[in-house]
Amino acid sequence: MDFDPGAISIPKGHFIDGELIDAGVDRIGVRRPSDNQLYADVPIAMGEVVDRAVQSADRAARESGWSRCSPRDRSHILRRWADLIDRNAESLGQLESLGSTRPISQSVSGDVGSTAEGIRFFSEYADKLGGEVAATRADNLGMIVSEPYGVVAAITPWNFPLSMACWKVGPALAAGNAIVLKPSELTPFSTTKLAELAVEAGVPAGVFNVVQGNGPVTGDALCRHELVGKISFTGSSRTGQTIMKASAESGVKPLTLELGGKSPQLVFADVPNLDHVADCISRGILSNAGQVCVAGSRLIVHKKVQDELIHKLVDLFRKVKPGYTWKSETDFSPIISVAQADRIDNIVRRTIESGAEAIIGGHRISSIQDGVYYEPTLLGNVTSDMPGVVEEIFGPVLTVQSFEDEDEGFALADHPTYGLASGVYTGDLARAMRAMRNIKAGTVWINRYGRTRDFILPTGGFKGSGIGKDLGRQAVEASYRHKTVLIDLGV
Repeated sequence: MDFDPGAISIPKGHFIDGELIDAGVDRIGVRRPSDNQLYADVPIAMGEVVDRAVQSADRAARESGWSRCSPRDRSHILRRWADLIDRNAESLGQLESLGSTRPISQSVSGDVGSTAEGIRFFSEYADKLGGEVAATRADNLGMIVSEPYGVVAAITPWNFPLSMACWKVGPALAAGNAIVLKPSELTPFSTTKLAELAVEAGVPAGVFNVVQGNGPVTGDALCRHELVGKISFTGSSRTGQTIMKASAESGVKPLTLELGGKSPQLVFADVPNLDHVADCISRGILSNAGQVCVAGSRLIVHKKVQDELIHKLVDLFRKVKPGYTWKSETDFSPIISVAQADRIDNIVRRTIESGAEAIIGGHRISSIQDGVYYEPTLLGNVTSDMPGVVEEIFGPVLTVQSFEDEDEGFALADHPTYGLASGVYTGDLARAMRAMRNIKAGTVWINRYGRTRDFILPTGGFKGSGIGKDLGRQAVEASYRHKTVLIDLGV
């Protein structure tokens, strides 16, 4: 499964109206996090290029027949697209792993396969949702008619480029919308290949466009475009606030926002299998080196099992194998950039200066030449006001707090800013239900941490972690607007 990073063909440029277009004078250099090497650049889509992409999407939405064709026909095309994704798993996985944080062993078997399955899931909703007839007087006919927005703007993060594109594009296309997608400038290429495969599968040219660029220029122009009917974004809470402002200032567009998190993993003393708990907690913070919105970054553990659990976690933290993402033995990801590694280290340093203890880790990994890596880190002796507990780190850093009674555990689990996800570990079903009721988060995992490939389960946060839902029926429903129709039959 190993591959040569210098031998990969890269689809450079924007993808508009079914073609790769290298438009734009100003460019952004793209580095591989595995070795910090500059390996490509992308053009920045200025306002005129964004307008070209949106106009193309709007025209395709109106003229290609995509929104008006039989929903079953849309479903067939999307399933053909999913089959093409599977058939191109190796090349997509290599393109994903080349410049992202995703090791090749995980991108091919995990990310690419999940993307194909997600497209299939959403394709099956194409002819399942369409409005309803309302209860009215006998001489009236009342209907709620569902129709696509037209053009949906999607802005995706760098941590799971293919999967996040699927979450945004799948439901929007199933509902009959056209898409203009802006991937992160740090990981711009695999989603362009995804769009090429969509056209090959039969998605009309212009229905799925990709524009490259940064947030302040390209993202802002996309969000403010008058022909964009809806915006879907995954990323930081700060950027989400900026997008909300741009939406409000340019026509009050509906939004789906999956934003930051500072998710707790709450462990009670009655857990039947502490090894299982340690494994879940470790994967919940070390997956993708903690560069996951739902990363379980706050361990809140009962004092009776604290020492034993920490001992098990330290053993697991020591077993990771960092390395180049194009090597099959690598199971621990690099950090996306030097700036992000510096940010992680700054928060760890400030937390230690506030009185915390680095039980393990707390430094950059320097053994891999030129790469950007950070040690799995466990911070003990922390309090709720320390930077490591308050701020989203987006790295492999787990803080530890302990409690003695249930109410204290619930109180520590609550975060003043975020409410994206949470994990609860207990052998008591009633306690698990009480935890589910008390924890203010959009997702509560019990005796596990992380999703499965059950795309029917939506994801989304409370508080500063966002509004709306990705995945599930809810994501497809949010891709429609609803029109009320009332007919007087007595005339």
